[in-house]
Amino acid sequence: MEENERMHEWTVNAEQAGERADKHVTDSMGDPAVSRSQVQEWIRTGAVTLNGAPCKPNARVAEGDRVVVEIPEPEPVELVPENIPLEIVYEDADVVVINKPRGMVVHPAAGHPNGTVVNALLYLCKDLSGINGVMRPGIVHRIDKDTSGLLMAAKNDLAHASLAEQLKEHSVNRRYLAIVYGVIPHDRGTIDAPLGRDPQDRKLYTVTEKGGKRAVTHFAVLERFGDYTLVELKLETGRTHQIRVHMKYIGFPLVGDPVYGGRAGRTLGMSGQALHAGVLGFVHPRTGESLEFSAPMPEDMEHALNILRTR
Repeated sequence: MEENERMHEWTVNAEQAGERADKHVTDSMGDPAVSRSQVQEWIRTGAVTLNGAPCKPNARVAEGDRVVVEIPEPEPVELVPENIPLEIVYEDADVVVINKPRGMVVHPAAGHPNGTVVNALLYLCKDLSGINGVMRPGIVHRIDKDTSGLLMAAKNDLAHASLAEQLKEHSVNRRYLAIVYGVIPHDRGTIDAPLGRDPQDRKLYTVTEKGGKRAVTHFAVLERFGDYTLVELKLETGRTHQIRVHMKYIGFPLVGDPVYGGRAGRTLGMSGQALHAGVLGFVHPRTGESLEFSAPMPEDMEHALNILRTR
């Protein structure tokens, strides 16, 4: 494949012949950030050509066809600082640690242009690291919209580089609390299973050897409730939706998870998955001091546990 930053060009091989154009382009791009719906929009606007001519999403490609994708320039998006209250757990000149509420998106993306952690941090700090791009200033790692808990952000590039390296080396201590469906019989265990895009739905993730990246989650049972279990989970790697997919994979999906849970109507009053990032520990990027922070479970998760303990 020949490519520059925005132009991608290749020839369809024999194995790919007969594929739908939208699926073929999505798979050939090899970028998890490029969804099939995004490719369909590119096709609709003429950004994808087949043998020099526009095509339709359902067109079938043939061996030897020349595919050209010219990725459109992204529309500029202005990040607006917003006066949104944040629970600050720790802050100094280099880093800030917040306790993110359930339902809050970490950084702007399609469908969530504002009201995010980034918008709030820009109002609060005004001096975040720019390493991760204009849409994600200061963001070193993420937690899902419907996961609550501790999140660290970098206020300068030195801090960002240090924290990112610690994440890469798996030295950041990230521990979560979760309520899952079913009774886990063993007291502790490790899930070592690679994660990648689900070929049936590229918005989701699944355990897969094909194109999957190594993902490791350690868990320990804290309490059992007959048909539910409270567990503590420690992340060794930090793949998207890792805990949610791994727990589903071993047969104990998260309570209230609207995507991977599969137990409609049994949410224990939770509006989102029962997952809380309760402990975060790292080495301070400037002083070298080991820091560790904890945040209590949100009220709705505590309420769910009370229901289980008193029924």
